[in-house]
Parts: sequence; C-alpha cells; structure tokens
Amino acid sequence: MTPTVLVGVVCAAILHAGWNAVLRGGSDRLWSMTLMMIAVACASAVAVVFLPWPGPASWPYLVASAAIHAGYNLSLVRTYRSGDLGQTYPISRGSSPVLVALGAALFAHESLTLLAVLGVALVSGGILSLALQGGRLRADFLPAACLTGLLIGAYTVVDGIGVRLSGNSLSYAAWMFLLWSLTMPPLYLGLRRTTPSYSARQTAMALGGGLVSILAYGIVIWAMQFDAMGTVSALRETSVVYAALIGRVFLGESLSPRRVASCLAVAAGAACLAW
Repeated sequence: MTPTVLVGVVCAAILHAGWNAVLRGGSDRLWSMTLMMIAVACASAVAVVFLPWPGPASWPYLVASAAIHAGYNLSLVRTYRSGDLGQTYPISRGSSPVLVALGAALFAHESLTLLAVLGVALVSGGILSLALQGGRLRADFLPAACLTGLLIGAYTVVDGIGVRLSGNSLSYAAWMFLLWSLTMPPLYLGLRRTTPSYSARQTAMALGGGLVSILAYGIVIWAMQFDAMGTVSALRETSVVYAALIGRVFLGESLSPRRVASCLAVAAGAACLAW
C-alpha cells in the first residue's frame, strides 16, 4: 500500500467514525439518515454535471450498490436503536473485512499475502472483541448489526469491482452516491407520515454528516482502484478505534481497559496492512 493510499484510507476511517457518531447521537435516527441523504443527493447531483460518464460496464454495479446501500441505511438505523456506538459499531464493521476479502477472492480473483491475512484477522478480531460486554454478546442488537456487516461487505465488493470498470473513480462515486441518496426520502415517507421537530443545530449536524459520509466513502472507492479490497476494507474499519474514542468523549460511553486492548489489536492489524 502506497503512503498516499494509506493516509487517505486512515482519514476516511476517521471521517466515517464521525458521521456514524452524528447518526447515533440523533434523537430520530431515521430522520437524521434521511437528512444526510438529502445532503448527499444535492452534492452528488452538482458533481455529476461536471464529471464524465462512468464506463457502461460499471452501471450494473452502480445500481446494485445503490440498492444494497438502501438496505444498509435501514439496517444501520435499526442497529443504533438497540445499543450504544461503542457496542453496535464494532459488530457492524468487524465482520466486513473478512467478508470483503472472501468476496474479492471469489468475484475479483484477488489474493492476500500472509501478512495481510494476519492484518485482516487482527483488525476483525479486535473489532469484534470491542462488542463483548461482560464476555458475552448482547442478543438484542446482534441480528441487525450482523446484517449491517453483511451489507457492508456486499456493497464494498460491488463498488470495488465497479470502480475498476468505470474508468473514473470520481464519476463512479458521484453517480453511486446520487442513486443511493435518492432511495432514502421515499423509504422515509413509506415508513413515516410526519417529520420530527429538529432544531437548526440538529438539522445542520445531520446535513454536515451526510457531506462527511461522501468524502469518507469516496476515498475508499478511490483507494480500491489501487489495492486489494480486503486490505482497504480492513484498514478502513480501524474507524472503530476512533468511534470508541468519540463515544467516550462526546456521547459519555465507557472505555474500559478491555476495550483499549481491543483497540491496540486493531492498530496492530492496521500496521500489518500498511506494511
């Protein structure tokens, strides 16, 4: 992994933890997600005007990614209703690097070095251990969190293949974001009939979180042109370390010595991947 890609994916991990903290801290997470997607739709609609069309071979992947992302949105909202950020986020993110590595090997014929395999294992193991509470996994948020992890793995592999066929990572990302974001308002209207009363600050936070999500995942899409999907995915999921810190500082969640040890395991895995 080149230094440029490494720094980019680490920055994406920090940004990803930030927008997830915004979503988790919202009083109505479905509405917060909808506001985020409105911001994403506006930004991506402007971007596609100035960018070339992505290659025709990538369009089936754009549509598939948008559909998977729509399910991911709903699953993520449900996950955050069940537990705090430091518990639910690791389960959602921890399983995806292994799933991405397996999916990339199956559908894109990618292979990982022994050191990279060790890195993926350390990252996933450290992430999953963060979700342990008293040595046991809570059952209430586990199904939604696992489904979220599965969807993350699915859209990452789809986008990894799609961006390589597109000929332009910015075009692919912009169109994917536009198609994805347009799915959320109809989903909200189908589930709700009224909107909650949000303050100007809450609305601004959600809209800002949407813009941050574009940058966070856009960097990942760009990076998957140059490195194995499993490596990029695992390095991105170091965001759980930042999410644990954000949950402690801004959301008042606990950060025990066991969680610190898990974060160190994730950091060790990231070092293997970077090497």
